[in-house]
Amino acid sequence: MKVKDLMTSQVATAAPNMPLNQVASQMRDYNVGSIPVCDQSGKVLGIVTDRDIVLRSVASGNMQVNAQDVMSRNMVYATPDMDVHEAAKLMAENQIRRLPVVQNGKITGILSIGDLATVNIYVNEAGDALSEISKPSTPFS
Repeated sequence: MKVKDLMTSQVATAAPNMPLNQVASQMRDYNVGSIPVCDQSGKVLGIVTDRDIVLRSVASGNMQVNAQDVMSRNMVYATPDMDVHEAAKLMAENQIRRLPVVQNGKITGILSIGDLATVNIYVNEAGDALSEISKPSTPFS
């Protein structure tokens, strides 16, 4: 099975200069835990997760920031034609729960650990990936 068969193709995005409270409002409105940050052409520059908001903004008391100020920049991507097993391996190796799907440099979807768990044949793989993702890692600086 390919990533395109499981990914969510309707993805809310944020511009780099979008105020953080608007990014958080999108998360609430769409009931998601991450918003990719894209330039005007749709190229993914980073991703803001709910954890990024807490650790890089709320914890420091600085809510007057934009998406680009708190986004994670070291992006790992999937492609629509990537095998789902390979995508799950990427998620586990990089300890990420959400994987932007990019084609020709532009966002076309997002694959989450929950998407993997919706298909019976991937439930064990989703669990294995979640176990790897959940292992403690070193804090960012």
